[in-house]
Amino acid sequence: MIAFVSRAPQAEQEHWMSTLACAMPEETIVSFDDLSDAQKNTCELAIVANPDPLALQALPQLKWVHSVWAGVERMVMELGKPSFSIVRLVDPELAKTMSEAVLAWSLFLHREMFAYQQQQANSEWLPRPMVRAKDRRIGILGLGELGKASAMRLKENGFDVRGWSRNPKELQGISCFDGEKGLYELLQQSDILVCLLPLTKQTTGLLNQATLACLPERATIINFARGAIIDDVSLLTALDQQVAHAVLDVFSQEPLPKDHPYWQHPRVSVLPHISAPTHPESASQIVAANIRGYREKGEIPPAVDIEIGY
Repeated sequence: MIAFVSRAPQAEQEHWMSTLACAMPEETIVSFDDLSDAQKNTCELAIVANPDPLALQALPQLKWVHSVWAGVERMVMELGKPSFSIVRLVDPELAKTMSEAVLAWSLFLHREMFAYQQQQANSEWLPRPMVRAKDRRIGILGLGELGKASAMRLKENGFDVRGWSRNPKELQGISCFDGEKGLYELLQQSDILVCLLPLTKQTTGLLNQATLACLPERATIINFARGAIIDDVSLLTALDQQVAHAVLDVFSQEPLPKDHPYWQHPRVSVLPHISAPTHPESASQIVAANIRGYREKGEIPPAVDIEIGY
C-alpha cells in the first residue's frame, strides 16, 4: 500500500491518483484522508505533491517519499530534518519542456519583442538594431538537469552561452563558472540572465542590489526558478536603472497579489508559473519505475541532500 499525500485541489489529486494507478496497477494507492489508523501505522512509502507535513508525520513507519514535482524546497523547509528520505522527480520530459520555454523567452528578449510591444502602444514605427545570436551572451544560473538542457538548446540555436553552478561543472561548448567569484564573472558577461537555481538558504535573495548591479547595461532577466531567489525591491530598482526587461514566471507569493507593482510595470512580463509544468503521464511512469526498483532490490532512489536542499 502506498499513501498519496497532497494539498492540491481535489480534482488534481484524483487525476494524479488515477494516472499513477494506471502506471503501476500492481500497487494499491490510497489517499491520506482515506487511510485507516492501521494503514497509517504500517505505511512505509508515500507519493507526494505539496504534502502537509503533519500528514507525513502521522506515518511513523515512513521510509521514503517520492515527489511528483522536481521542486521540493518547500517540503524540505517545512519538515526540517525528516526521519525519511525524500526523492524528487527527475523527468527528461520536464527538462525538455523547460528548455523550450527558456528558448522561447530568450528569443523574446533577444529580438526585443518587449520594446516593439511598447512602441505599438505608442503608435511608433521604429525598427531596432539587429543583434546576431552569436553576439548575444546568455548566462544560465544553475546547471542541474534543467539548466544543462536549456544551455545546450540555446547553444544549438547559435547563442553564446555560459553557465554558473555552486560546484565546478563541465559542459561541451559552454563556458562554466562556479563559486562566488565565478558568479560575479558570469553576471558581468550576461546580456540575458536565466535563473534555474533551486531555492536554498544560499540562493534565497541571491539576485539582490549588489549582484544585479553587475549586469551589463540593458541586460534582461528570466526567472523560471523560484521567486525568493530575486529580491523584489532590488529588481524594481534595477529595472529603473540598467535592466531593460524581466520575464518572471515565479514569485515569493503565488498567485501574485493584484496590487503588486510587477503587474503594471512596463518592463516586466508576468507569467502564472507555467514555464515547465509537470506532465502527470510521464511523471507517473518515472515514479512507477523507481518504486518497482525499490520493490525488487530494496534500494531507495537517490534522495535529496537535506543540508543543501536538493
